[in-house]
Amino acid sequence: MLTVENLYKSYGDKTLLNGISCIIKPDDRIGLIGVNGTGKSTFLKVIAGIDTAETGTIDHAKDYQIEYLPQEPELAPGLNVIEQIYYGQAAIMKIMREYEQVLLELQHDSENKKVQERLLEKQQQMDEYGAWEANSAAKTILTKLGIKDFHKKVEELSGGQRKRVAIAKALIQPADLLILDEPTNHLDNETVDWLETHLSSYKGALMLVTHDRYFLNRVTNQIFELDKGNLYTYDGNYELFLEKKAEREALEKSEEEKHRNTLRRELAWLKRGPKARGTKQKARVERVQEMQRQTFDTESQDVSIEAGSTRLGKKVIELEGIEKSYSSGQLLTDFDFLVVPGDRLGIVGPNGSGKTTLLNIIAGRITPDKGSMDIGPTVKIGYYTQDDEELDGDKRLIEYIREVAEVIYTKNGEAITAEQMLERFLFSRREQWNYIRKLSGGERRRLYLLKVLMSEPNVLLLDEPTNDLDTQTLSVLEEYLDQFPGVVMTVSHDRYFLDRVVDHMLVFKEQHPIEHFYGNYSEFLEREREEQKQHDPKPAKKPEQKTPKKKKMSYNEKKEWKTIEDEITELEATINSLQERIAGAGSDTEKVQELYKEQQEMEDKLEAKMARWEELSSLAEKLESN
Repeated sequence: MLTVENLYKSYGDKTLLNGISCIIKPDDRIGLIGVNGTGKSTFLKVIAGIDTAETGTIDHAKDYQIEYLPQEPELAPGLNVIEQIYYGQAAIMKIMREYEQVLLELQHDSENKKVQERLLEKQQQMDEYGAWEANSAAKTILTKLGIKDFHKKVEELSGGQRKRVAIAKALIQPADLLILDEPTNHLDNETVDWLETHLSSYKGALMLVTHDRYFLNRVTNQIFELDKGNLYTYDGNYELFLEKKAEREALEKSEEEKHRNTLRRELAWLKRGPKARGTKQKARVERVQEMQRQTFDTESQDVSIEAGSTRLGKKVIELEGIEKSYSSGQLLTDFDFLVVPGDRLGIVGPNGSGKTTLLNIIAGRITPDKGSMDIGPTVKIGYYTQDDEELDGDKRLIEYIREVAEVIYTKNGEAITAEQMLERFLFSRREQWNYIRKLSGGERRRLYLLKVLMSEPNVLLLDEPTNDLDTQTLSVLEEYLDQFPGVVMTVSHDRYFLDRVVDHMLVFKEQHPIEHFYGNYSEFLEREREEQKQHDPKPAKKPEQKTPKKKKMSYNEKKEWKTIEDEITELEATINSLQERIAGAGSDTEKVQELYKEQQEMEDKLEAKMARWEELSSLAEKLESN
């Protein structure tokens, strides 16, 4: 167990953690939520020991292990993927690092006797520490996360690949508490689905911050809400949290109303000045003064979006024969598409498949290699991009927003000033004069979203809008988009957001033309599952193996039973080693054939041993029952 007591931390004149306490138990699956800028990442860092609180304590056992994945992970330069994920001084990690290093050496010099001897030594150590399962699990995790070259240097990886390696590193390390800060950011939908399933069987406590509400709902069994420095805890997943939070807020407002009525009656009593003994009257006055000092924090922090949009005519956007390629390959090939008024279009697919490229072409940021694009005369594009390049850290918030407009008008004709819009986006009048560089990552994204909407577009291009926005801001953005009269085109991996916002999709797939699907993301997934079922061959029924009935084991069988499991483990290790040597043999076909033949022989032996193990296992069970 990990116990947190009375943590206090501030940033400037802003209180992030106001004497908060909590307990994290071994099987807890905690989702940490709150408006951006309230201190979620700070809280995670304090628990992980990356940051410190001004006061308060964190207690746990001496051997309690915490693994932390930050929003923007840093990997050690000069190391390859395997070296990154097998870091640390734990004995099993050191053995696996050394084993992988010897394998790599053997690939470059397969005939070196000393290296072969060292491989045998490391294989024995892998056996002693039971590291084969961890080694296999690590490579499976990397593969599932889309990392297939285990010996590639960090410097050679893209930003998205580095994030995936960091996730694998966090998942592989043995830990009592795993802390994940926005793990789903920049992952495609398929990888998010896999991560969700993997975490459901994670051995240890889990605490995470994520904007993905489906993910939050399915992975968590507790919600911690950080709100204006206070921590509120709720048993249950995100869906139950929403219900319980509404009940808590209603109760708090009821208590505030009772307090107000009681205070009103007490003040009326004192003003009337009825006769009473001095001590009683003095006590009443003191009680009223105490009530007047008492405050209630029932004012909810709600983002409010009411920006209008300019009129959109019948002609919007027409793409014809669009093609675009880079050195990495062809992204768009002979692509035709017609955007019409009222479209709510979601764009999904693997990272690097061309989704952002399509938005950049529509926004006029890049030019296609081939094809034409016709944009209607009334179209006014607002483009919310993935990066923060447009935010100048040396500008004040109010200056940044006034660059777009001093005043905007809602669809009802109400005039709203830049200051008022910033307030509706949870930036107080005092905070509006702060420099942008002082904002948290999530606050920057919220400010950037406000700027895009302040331009009053009628065609909204949203590239991963759910990255770094808190769940509350996302809910309000979804409600705004429900009322938005223009066109919405969004790239997103957030299943909940797609289900709420879009009614048809463009689906990018590797080595396939872009598909136009009518329906939301859940409907698309259901169709994919149905198609997969039709294509998957039905597994053939294994013939039943009849074991000869015997009442007891012979002396030799008992002797064999004691050693057979060790023999099976050794055969599996040998096969694994041969597979690595085959991979390292490269273009040496003679060597590959020789190793492959040896592998086949070992696999035949393993199959025979497994069959024999089943026979002996059955006999051993009968002996125990007798």
